[in-house]
Amino acid sequence: MPQWLETPAGEYLLAWEQRHLDQAVVDLFGFHALQLGLPELDTLRANRMPHRWLAVESPPSRSEQRIDAADTALPAATEKTAITLHCHFDALPFDSASLDLVVLPHSLELARDPHLTLREVERVLVPEGRVIILGFNPASLWGARQRLGRMRRGLGLGAERDLFLPRAGEFIGYRRLRDWLRLLSFEVESGRFGCYIPPVTSAKWLARFNWMESAGDRWWPPFGALYYIVAVKRVRGMRLVGLVRDELRLKAVTAPAPVAATQRSAELETHGDPY
Repeated sequence: MPQWLETPAGEYLLAWEQRHLDQAVVDLFGFHALQLGLPELDTLRANRMPHRWLAVESPPSRSEQRIDAADTALPAATEKTAITLHCHFDALPFDSASLDLVVLPHSLELARDPHLTLREVERVLVPEGRVIILGFNPASLWGARQRLGRMRRGLGLGAERDLFLPRAGEFIGYRRLRDWLRLLSFEVESGRFGCYIPPVTSAKWLARFNWMESAGDRWWPPFGALYYIVAVKRVRGMRLVGLVRDELRLKAVTAPAPVAATQRSAELETHGDPY
């Protein structure tokens, strides 16, 4: 993936994702945000949460310092989010319900167990916390070219030719991902497709087909090469306290007021018992 991002198509993808992620995270508030994987993309740079982390699964190098997520002295984010954690994405070193935002830029596609990774994200998110997931769309021209390249390799044709997209990972369809989120009690808040240009490798041709972005948004939105989903963690029964409080307040209003007995006693003292 890092090597592919240096190609013209990879740079085009990064530019699209960075531009739209900046718009998606700028108005999300809280205290703690986490990005899982893809350090080439700074998904949290436009976010204003005081504590932001970038986690990767690769082992730390000698020049990188390992930071424990349980340490309360973790530094606040600077202009660019630096790598602060090295961990497995299906075993995050955070307490349950401790993060307000988690961003997964192609992390599920490269995860060793995407189901377990998504469950772990649900665990560490606070109620009403948000997760943003980016992925390649298999129902696109980019996805079709990737499948064709793998079929040719399986038949022994063109095995020496590189695939258009990174060979690692497995694409997860947009509807399939929505079903996974629904099973984990997430509610999809918004979603968007992008990168409607054909799968070309030349920067010159990428620029020539740039007009297809606006046309794709209007005429064939589900066939973009990329998508991102913003989902909210919903917890059933979280509003029960408010409902009970309102119900008790209604009962207090409709119940006989004790002041009536006081008024009755005052009348007896003043006028006597009429009976």
